[in-house]
Amino acid sequence: MDKVVATAGEAVADVPDGASLAVGGFGLSGVPNVLIGALYERGVGGLSVVSNNCGAMETGLAVLLAAGRITRVTGSYIGGNKEFARQYLGGELELELIPQGTLAERLRAGGAGIPAFYTPAGVGTQVAEGGLPWRYDGQGGVALASPAKEVREFDGTEYVLERGIRTDFALVRAARGDRHGNLVFSKSTRNFNPLAAMAGKVTIAEVEELVEPGEIDPDAVHLPGIFVHRVVALTPEQAADKKIEQRTVSS
Repeated sequence: MDKVVATAGEAVADVPDGASLAVGGFGLSGVPNVLIGALYERGVGGLSVVSNNCGAMETGLAVLLAAGRITRVTGSYIGGNKEFARQYLGGELELELIPQGTLAERLRAGGAGIPAFYTPAGVGTQVAEGGLPWRYDGQGGVALASPAKEVREFDGTEYVLERGIRTDFALVRAARGDRHGNLVFSKSTRNFNPLAAMAGKVTIAEVEELVEPGEIDPDAVHLPGIFVHRVVALTPEQAADKKIEQRTVSS
């Protein structure tokens, strides 16, 4: 039951080229930077990433993106990542851009064994009707567009069918975790980390504080250890290294 792995490099040692990854985090909050750094050091490439966003300020997934290691992104926010936008518009990167709530539910559904679900989000738009540019040709034209999805009416309202997401691996970051893989997330880090963890066939968690089994109140567990396969304890320095994307100071 002890799922603790000595180093981040050991934890991601079996992630191959071309793997699909669900990666937690919201903006720069709760991003598994240490595990991402270990992947970068290994030189893994051709990755398909599912994440709310793709990093910023040369941190998080932006490290892999800038190195050309990511070929496809499923996400809901490009944000201020100019390199992400450049690669996408230049035809170097495939992007499936979907509504944020739909992304969250697709990850949760995949982890819960639900193959698909209906949602009203996106009905009447290219999300449902198809035609969203997934990949450009580098000359301003669309090389690959999204297909149309099934739309069905329930009680007079139309809903679009969305597929659950499962990935080969998931990388997440938690505030606390025990040796059995039970995790607790802090504030905004809870947005996508539990969902990404559920979606991975093999889930790896870096934790800011490692505790012994029983030290976390069962009622306080945000993600049970059944979803987690490996745990990496961060050093105090790694745990304290947290970037701020938009610094706002009140008068």
